[in-house]
Amino acid sequence: MQDIPWQDLPQQDQELVEQAQQALALAYCPYSRFQVGAALRCTDGTIITGVNVENASYGMTICAERGAIMHARARGYTQFEALAVITRNEGELTSTPASPCGACRQVLFEAAQAAGTQLKVILTAADKSCCILTDTEELLPLGFGPKDLAC
Repeated sequence: MQDIPWQDLPQQDQELVEQAQQALALAYCPYSRFQVGAALRCTDGTIITGVNVENASYGMTICAERGAIMHARARGYTQFEALAVITRNEGELTSTPASPCGACRQVLFEAAQAAGTQLKVILTAADKSCCILTDTEELLPLGFGPKDLAC
């Protein structure tokens, strides 16, 4: 993992973070009040966003990261190169990036494995004071997917 100031990100990654930040406004989080926006860049340059959508039955909640992956797959995209995730406590600009939950880490790992690549992950604080650059292997060490199953 590497900490990097937002302004030092390559232009295309800054744009990805901007898309994730715009998605924050669409998050539905009446219980946690913790907004999450994600933007997924496909290898052809298409950007697909996702937001967290909570539900009173907490297990039914969908995270922004998984939402972006599912939305991309539903549109026929299977090749991804980068994902930006930005978080905000309701109305509050935080200076600490948040990491994807375990379920999201598994979905991201498997999406990257299915594509035969690594997925760059950019975790960003809401105030853009810092970003953490990582990838799916680092987020989920010893992860596994269908290519690892002995059937």
